[in-house]
Amino acid sequence: MANDLVRFSVAMPEDLLMRFDRLVARRGLAKNRSEVVRDLVRDALVEDDCGMPGVVVMGTLTVVFDHHAHDVQEKMHHIQHLYYGNIVSTTHVHINESLCLEVIILKGETGVVQDIANMILGTKGVSHGNLTVTTTGCVI
Repeated sequence: MANDLVRFSVAMPEDLLMRFDRLVARRGLAKNRSEVVRDLVRDALVEDDCGMPGVVVMGTLTVVFDHHAHDVQEKMHHIQHLYYGNIVSTTHVHINESLCLEVIILKGETGVVQDIANMILGTKGVSHGNLTVTTTGCVI
């Protein structure tokens, strides 16, 4: 069956195994070496899938910006309106009197989603941000 567990052996230096065991311990009581290895393999496969041209991805772009910076919100909104078909949702919160955090949920072909993120992250007034993507299992 496709979901039967198959055992295999992995050899690694002892110091690497000790570090890995600390990671397993931090993941909680329900995790063991096998489950953490499965998690890491799944993460690597999703990352690989998301890097393939033509793959449809979902992403969250988290952006921190100074709302006092000249036209930063207008520029970010302009980009989002250009790609309204790829913008699923946005959430905006105020960090303090100057800084805002915006989370933009994106969907589309991996290259388009990355381009939108790069345009927004490159907007003057954006101090930093990060795009996280995951696969939808769809190909264009």
